[in-house]
Amino acid sequence: MTAVDMRRAAPPRPGVARRSPAGPLLAVLWAGAAAVVALWWVDTASVAGAAGWLTGAGRLAGLLCGYACAVLVGLMARVPVLENRVGSDRGARWHAMAGRYTVCLLVAHIVLILTGYAAQDRASLWHEAVTVVLDYPDMLKATAGTLILFAVGITSARAARRRMRHEFWYYVHLLTYAAVFLAFFHQVSLGEQFNGEPVATAAWYALYLGVAALVVWFRVLAPVRLNRRHRLRVESVTREAPGVFSVVVRGRDLDLLGARPGQFFRWRFLAEGMAWTSTPYSLSAPPRPERLRITVKALGDHSAAISTLRPGTRVWAEGPYGALTADRAGGGRSLLIAAGVGITPLRALFETLPGEVTLLYRARSAQDLALGGELEAIARWRGAKVLYALNGPGGERPHITAESLRARFPGLPAYDVYICGPHGFARHVYEALRAAGSPDRRIHHESFEL
Repeated sequence: MTAVDMRRAAPPRPGVARRSPAGPLLAVLWAGAAAVVALWWVDTASVAGAAGWLTGAGRLAGLLCGYACAVLVGLMARVPVLENRVGSDRGARWHAMAGRYTVCLLVAHIVLILTGYAAQDRASLWHEAVTVVLDYPDMLKATAGTLILFAVGITSARAARRRMRHEFWYYVHLLTYAAVFLAFFHQVSLGEQFNGEPVATAAWYALYLGVAALVVWFRVLAPVRLNRRHRLRVESVTREAPGVFSVVVRGRDLDLLGARPGQFFRWRFLAEGMAWTSTPYSLSAPPRPERLRITVKALGDHSAAISTLRPGTRVWAEGPYGALTADRAGGGRSLLIAAGVGITPLRALFETLPGEVTLLYRARSAQDLALGGELEAIARWRGAKVLYALNGPGGERPHITAESLRARFPGLPAYDVYICGPHGFARHVYEALRAAGSPDRRIHHESFEL
């Protein structure tokens, strides 16, 4: 599979554009927040004095924070409707946004509640904080959960994340589950909205148990079933370009995975020094009944170690994920725009997308063009076009602008455009396409962080 093999590839078929469920899902999430506010409103008696207003606002912030915690965990559960229809990069942005809301609501809850209690008891803020933590039921556990959430929030900030190893960030991030578990109990034991209210209490338990069931099913049981069933192992590793390697993975009945060109898996190679890290890599060729292929650029310790994998190494995979697939196209003309290792999912789509297809590949130099021979072979086979945007002799970068896109692709608004590359590149190209007249519904993109 390191050389292009069209004999077993599915021929191009007319695509069917599907409506993304992002809008309805967001509506459901906001409806849940509105229900939480309604719960607070119905069960809150008349408010009097500054202490009452502060305490009431603190309780509302606490309820919304509890709801946001459930949403945060749900967005981490890798539910297929999110990963495969909404898109993993959009789901990641939702998760990041939910995390920021959660931390802000948590801070508001703590400050407002303690200030309100201190005003009511005519005590200092420090005295009130110590009393609440040590004397109130389940507050020691809630305090531990709060500290963990703050740690997760700090390490998730982009500036901090860039300065730490991915493995460290990943395992700190997993502590979110422990934080939410520890904080849950004080919600039902101290929350006025749940005292003597069996319906509200049952609904809150149902929310958290439902989210926990999603996590157990999709992050634990489904991957165990996949790997027991398909028995994945490394078949070969091939150098494609400087620092770029393709890994062919062999397994049983891989067609039953339902993987599609453009999607990715989260891979864990059970080799020395790599078994504890799970990393997303896209399929760089259409999936076959017995083989999958990924192409990886050495950007960190884990990706650099890919070149040392030996045939026969066991592989643990989760997926498939991703919404950068052919069923989002209308079946007419498609433009694929890739930068760097973002070529990997677009190479698979270049072979299988229906209709007229053009690929624009951005790289520093000809030596950095991964899978270039395969792209040329596919272009000849299906009568498609490959265009390259390379740096000039003096290192000057070609500019992809609205004007250059309109000039090179007349009728651009009628194209389905697929973008994959670093976050900054994907954002720049997206804005250029919008300025050139491409509608949102025809721009399909996934980005990654370097």
